[in-house]
Amino acid sequence: MFMNSGHLRDIVILGGGAAGWIAAALLAKKIDCEQTRITLVESEQIGTIGVGEATVPILAQYNAMVGIDEFDFVRSTQGTFKLGIEFCDWGTAGNRHFHAFSDFGHPVEGISTHHYWLRLRQSGEDYPIEDYSFAYAVGKNNNFAPHNERYHYAYHFDAGLYARYLRDVATELGVQRIEGKMTHFDLDPESGNISAIHLADGQTIPGDFFLDCTGFASELLGKALDTPFVDWSHWLLCNSAIAVPSTRIDTPMPFTRSTAHAGGWRWTIPLQHRNGNGMVYSSDYWSDDAARDDLLGSICGEPLAEPRLFRFTSGHRKQFWNRNCVGIGFASSFLEPLESTGIQLIVMGVLKLLRYFPQRVIDPVLRNEYNRLSTIEIERIRDFIIAHYYLSRRPEPLWAACRNIEIPDSLRHKIEIWKASGQIPLGDLESYMEPSWVAILLGNNLVPSRYSVSADKHPLDQIRNGMKLRREEIVRSARAVTSHRDFIDGHCKAAQLEFD
Repeated sequence: MFMNSGHLRDIVILGGGAAGWIAAALLAKKIDCEQTRITLVESEQIGTIGVGEATVPILAQYNAMVGIDEFDFVRSTQGTFKLGIEFCDWGTAGNRHFHAFSDFGHPVEGISTHHYWLRLRQSGEDYPIEDYSFAYAVGKNNNFAPHNERYHYAYHFDAGLYARYLRDVATELGVQRIEGKMTHFDLDPESGNISAIHLADGQTIPGDFFLDCTGFASELLGKALDTPFVDWSHWLLCNSAIAVPSTRIDTPMPFTRSTAHAGGWRWTIPLQHRNGNGMVYSSDYWSDDAARDDLLGSICGEPLAEPRLFRFTSGHRKQFWNRNCVGIGFASSFLEPLESTGIQLIVMGVLKLLRYFPQRVIDPVLRNEYNRLSTIEIERIRDFIIAHYYLSRRPEPLWAACRNIEIPDSLRHKIEIWKASGQIPLGDLESYMEPSWVAILLGNNLVPSRYSVSADKHPLDQIRNGMKLRREEIVRSARAVTSHRDFIDGHCKAAQLEFD
């Protein structure tokens, strides 16, 4: 006989920051807060990571689900818009390619643009694949306009301001915030579930279900429940980052820039009031002092704070959901900052939780499915990030080591199929579709040996003329898009701030 075990009465979220408040706001929007109370516990004493955050388009979907006004959000977080990532000096020094949140134009008779590009390349033409990216044509001119059917977009913003913005959104939706630092926890002696957390000021916060949003500390999922960590550092060698904000001395570009260096890579994230900068590297191949000096020597503008050092290990908890606790964000998994996957994984984690939301008595079938999907999703993203490093032909020791790793079988399969056919074999739960893989593979000069046979259907001159017209139309249309700066000034400029 089917028995309804009843709604969860108390959901406790430990940790604020982006992870905690993203989860709190979306849960409050999507569940009945009269039957289920949501409490978030955070301590102002515990800082959050990030001097500037770059995102992917799923955040626009999240904002819409929660009911956030886009322009108010950008204005309140000192935000800018993001069409993709420009990669400089990856693969080889001097190389430049772009991963856009869009494709390379519509297929012709079901055949993707890159197959026609490959055919022209074999005939002697050498136009870069980026010439067929409308998003890149717009971005490199520092232009931007939203809701263009030819590209998706995301955002850059101040991570601290974003957490505070979401806190206001979530509390208006009924989330209770408690200031405090956890000192210890109670486990139920029979089930092993977490039954309560205790705070330094003596408060006890009981709960039926807990979300661990404590970042790398993983206070509940990792420590309280002793959930093992699956270490991917043998595939993703970088383990350190140094971050520093700086004054912005130029017009904010509508994309993130990732620049490879001898010992790692550097990010540049343009905000309205400053730039976010950071260096990601492996401490096995580059000293902290060398990375710091290289970062400070390469940023534009003046540093606004002392650089901050972070250590990390890429990987994930063996279970994302263990007993009555789900880890959201870095508490359950971490992939190095390349491709800006942090908030993507947070939002995806909460959306899956809503799909398999438990009752007071947790059905292990739901928990197992959540863990299965979460593992597959992050493995697909992991492969995409590994590919950036594995394809490099840079001579420095770090890059040589990345080239010599034994990559996962799933990534090897993708690369081998690509090299043999120009096709991308996508699996289940892929976050990055064919255009993303094409951008990175061709951007790093991994050119397949052949193209689709259907690309030979039309005469070469017809293909050449059609592709020429497409390039010309992209350039012409991109120039007509308003400037990124003018768009922000006209719609979502932060109060009392002006572009220098």
